[in-house]
Amino acid sequence: AQHYFVRAGITAFRRLRKSDNNRVARACGATIVSRVDEIQESDVGTGCGLFEVRKIGDEYFTFIEQCRDPKACTILLRGGSKDVLNEVERNLRDAMQVARNVVFEPKLLPGGGATEMAVASALRAEAETVDGRHQGPFRAVAQAFEVIPRTLCENCGASSIRMITQLRAKHAVGEGGESAELFANSTWGIDGHTGRVADMAELGVWEPYAVKVQTIKTALEAASMLLRIDDIV
Repeated sequence: AQHYFVRAGITAFRRLRKSDNNRVARACGATIVSRVDEIQESDVGTGCGLFEVRKIGDEYFTFIEQCRDPKACTILLRGGSKDVLNEVERNLRDAMQVARNVVFEPKLLPGGGATEMAVASALRAEAETVDGRHQGPFRAVAQAFEVIPRTLCENCGASSIRMITQLRAKHAVGEGGESAELFANSTWGIDGHTGRVADMAELGVWEPYAVKVQTIKTALEAASMLLRIDDIV
């Protein structure tokens, strides 16, 4: 059958995976049919602009390029070794997941531990309005949030005590006053390259809102679960 296809100028693929078949159909605008006698003219995909078979290394690859309004694409990765290639693939997958999260939840928060320090400052301010031992949970959670910027300082080789003190003082502007003043410096965090206190908005360091919220929820739920072991709480 392939012989007659080639004579007619038609390329046929054999043993094509279902996932690849779906991608080709989405890229060309075709409709997958199960029977030859059911094919209609509207099912034929005509969106491909350039079809080529190229040899890369010891294997042949099919390239479908210059498609009109494609709904699927393939990213070709190259690496010096299998380990390097796996690392590149993992980084690309992480980047695509971040982009997906931002598309579904178009909100960003400052990185570099700025968000955690802002929440910690707000919790400390709220603790001042509570009497007695009820201040303990507020201060404990605020101290736990500071682990993120402190870890960033340690990874940079900077003095965590000095940097955390500076960052805490930066976020403490207006503490106990209006909320607008309390979060006036909420974008200040730790620069991961220099280990110094810097404005994350100027550096362009942002994190997806959805990931940050889910991380905080998971941490609080895990802490609550540990405290409830054997009905202690």
